Amino acid sequence: MKKQLINYETFIRISKAISHSRDPEEVVLMTVESIKTALDVKGCALFLVNRKSDELEVAASFGLSEEYINKGPVSALKSIAQSLEDGPVGIYDVGDDPRIQYPEAAKKEGISSILSVPIVGRGKLIGAMRVYTAEPWEFTLDDVNFVQAIAQFAGMALEMCRLYQGQKESIEILKRMREVQKSRTQRRTPYEGVPVSVPASG
Repeated sequence: MKKQLINYETFIRISKAISHSRDPEEVVLMTVESIKTALDVKGCALFLVNRKSDELEVAASFGLSEEYINKGPVSALKSIAQSLEDGPVGIYDVGDDPRIQYPEAAKKEGISSILSVPIVGRGKLIGAMRVYTAEPWEFTLDDVNFVQAIAQFAGMALEMCRLYQGQKESIEILKRMREVQKSRTQRRTPYEGVPVSVPASG
């Protein structure tokens, strides 16, 4: 019950902040930091789909090293591709699952499990939200529903930002987001103080 209350509180805070934001950088940064903090996991990253290259490009991350983020191009066709087609996918052991594109990099980063959920905006797939844990984690239905709800809200918010700013494609703001994130790595967001949930299971 405690975990559910924390997740509900986090969702309300995110929804209120994002609903007032017209800044895509703020949207993605608040989203990944909120999920990382609420679930008390190693890290979280938000990817956008580059349809020209069929790659997932990082829009924002929290809790992950630059080395891991820059490990190489992430293929939308090879890296947990099922989550983009069929919905949320949980990977219990990154070192023993063929759906992981960079298993060695994940192990070096100290990642044990990954949850990947699609991000949809206006009915179209625009990216993926991924949660990374340091300990083996059997993701519960509550975990999946929480992350999926935040991912869906982020997708709607990004599309609103895109329309507000007159962008033609969500990916066009990606490079600017990444540059801004580098300069804001240590800054606080409204969610840094969100209470931490119960420890990871498994």
